Amino acid sequence: GSWGSTLSLIYAQAHPGRVMGMVLRGIFLCRKQDIQWFYQDGASHVFPDYWKDFLSQIPLAEQDNLLPAYYQRLTGNNEIVRMAAAKAWCVWEGRCASFHPNPDLVEHLGSPHTALAMARIEAHYFINDAFLDDNEILDQVDRLRGIPAVIVHGRYDMVCPVDQAFELYEAWGEVRLEVIRDAGHASSEAGTLSALIEATDGMAKTLMDVS
Repeated sequence: GSWGSTLSLIYAQAHPGRVMGMVLRGIFLCRKQDIQWFYQDGASHVFPDYWKDFLSQIPLAEQDNLLPAYYQRLTGNNEIVRMAAAKAWCVWEGRCASFHPNPDLVEHLGSPHTALAMARIEAHYFINDAFLDDNEILDQVDRLRGIPAVIVHGRYDMVCPVDQAFELYEAWGEVRLEVIRDAGHASSEAGTLSALIEATDGMAKTLMDVS
């Protein structure tokens, strides 16, 4: 799910003959607009209070371009600045990830070792546009033809909005899309978890029947 869905789709497009089926969650097409939605102008309008905390690590003069500002701090030599930036980055994501508040998830993501690793890896990929051409996944969707797939996506996903899943569904055509009405981004939410179990069980049966 999420970044994992990006990697899965890119792998399947590169090696379609090695992929028997896919169960995807929280589609992230990783276009510039998708990255900007969460780290510059989008989710900030839904969670202005949490966004204020995210902005607090960056001087006003740099807030028009947050990714490089954060990346500079996450990779700098000042350990205190580095850790503060990492925690703010991951707490922002954790707060936005669930339909219902999930303080345990926020605490986990904000823990020092988790936060530093996660924030630095994410920022490195995002500042480099994930080393993908913009719209690469949709532009190469024909390479996914014939692969059975199910997409599970929360209706109120504020990290990777559901329009990304719908665009992929429309372009791919052969995929089944399950939109969970009372879920956000996190895989641990009850409706999403239930749909994922059903999808994986169904995919296992499909692949067994084929083999």
